[in-house]
Amino acid sequence: MMHVAFLLLIVFTGGSSSEKVCSYQDVVDYLNLTTNSGVYKLTRPVLNYKHPTVVQLDIILYAILAVIEKTQTFIPFVWATMTWNNERIKWDPDQFCGINSISVPREMLWTPDLFIYEMIQKDDSPLNPYLHVLNDGTVTSEEDLRVVSTCRMDVHKFPFDTQKCNISIGSAIHCVDELRILPFSDASRATQFSREVIKSQGEWEFLHLSISSNNFTYGIRQWEQLIYTFTMKRRPLLHVINFLIPILFFLSLDIASFFIADHRGEKLGFKVTVLLAISVLLLILNDILPSMSDKTPIISTYCIVIFAMMLLSLLETILVTYLMEKDSASYEKLRLKNNLEEQQEKVNNCNTEEKRENCCPCICKVSDSEKQHELLPVAEVVNNSIQWRESHVLLLILEELKELQLTLNLHLNCRHHAGKCSQWAARINKAFFIFYLTAVSLFLSLIFIEWNTHGK
Repeated sequence: MMHVAFLLLIVFTGGSSSEKVCSYQDVVDYLNLTTNSGVYKLTRPVLNYKHPTVVQLDIILYAILAVIEKTQTFIPFVWATMTWNNERIKWDPDQFCGINSISVPREMLWTPDLFIYEMIQKDDSPLNPYLHVLNDGTVTSEEDLRVVSTCRMDVHKFPFDTQKCNISIGSAIHCVDELRILPFSDASRATQFSREVIKSQGEWEFLHLSISSNNFTYGIRQWEQLIYTFTMKRRPLLHVINFLIPILFFLSLDIASFFIADHRGEKLGFKVTVLLAISVLLLILNDILPSMSDKTPIISTYCIVIFAMMLLSLLETILVTYLMEKDSASYEKLRLKNNLEEQQEKVNNCNTEEKRENCCPCICKVSDSEKQHELLPVAEVVNNSIQWRESHVLLLILEELKELQLTLNLHLNCRHHAGKCSQWAARINKAFFIFYLTAVSLFLSLIFIEWNTHGK
């Protein structure tokens, strides 16, 4: 009995000590995977060249880094996963302690030559140096890509626009008979997963991701493309606050300037200042929008029409000011003419007075009964002198009254003229103000209806 127990102990001890130990290197040695082996990396990994290699591709949007309208550039950050089958790789996990997957350097195996057609700048971020390989020959490559791609954008409805940008992926060498590209996830799953993992969108709101396939022929060969379409909507609040509302404020200031008096210079200077402010906003808009577009952006029409209306308002102010200045100049000329005539009359009166002062006292005509050469008495000469002085004073008072009456008439005429000028200037301003308000209201209604229709 003791011998049987000892034998059993030896058997069990020997069995436990002979348990097999495996490593990933055993699988690599079994497959003969080396960096110098050309069997796995020089040619497409199929045993029969007529069998196409099927590449399953999955693209997930992780972030929207930039959407540049000026250069028509779309820059997303995506997760790309490629899966294909290498028919030369296969092992039994039971022979290697249940190992069913390994990671090998990218340089050891053949990889599909997929590229993005819209990419305009090479991605400088480092590639994932390893590939994941399953025991049935399935190879998986996972990459994080910063894609700088071109995108044809429609900025007609800016800033209430929705953009669709494509990322088309295809092979550069292998045609459709050699390499097939199929989506790993459908559009709904890719959209849902993108919404869950997306981190940064900026001023854009990601809506959905659609997937489509396209085949094109060049020469006698046909290639296959897998197209991922990213649909995103702009958040317009920033542009509304920083651009649209300030323009409406300037327009309101221009409308309020109609209540400034025309005979002053403040109205003209105020309108010129507002017009210069609108010009600065137009320069900012020119830096945002692309130079070439299929349709004129609505916001450009919005700014140009408002600029034109304010320019027309400025021209109307210049015209009214010019007409008022012209009438004022004509009346000033008439006033100078009246003053000149008055001064000439004063000079003539002064000359008459000087003659009167220089002449001798009058000698009265005597009657026939008196002697002709008899001199007047001294008392009579004195009386004549006093009467002449009193009449001279009365004449001076009369001349002063005439001068005062002339000045009063001139002021009354000027006031009457100013009243007439202000009256017809007010009529012109009122008519233009009604036209201005009607045109601006109609135009703004059409613009906002167009934007609202697009938003729906």
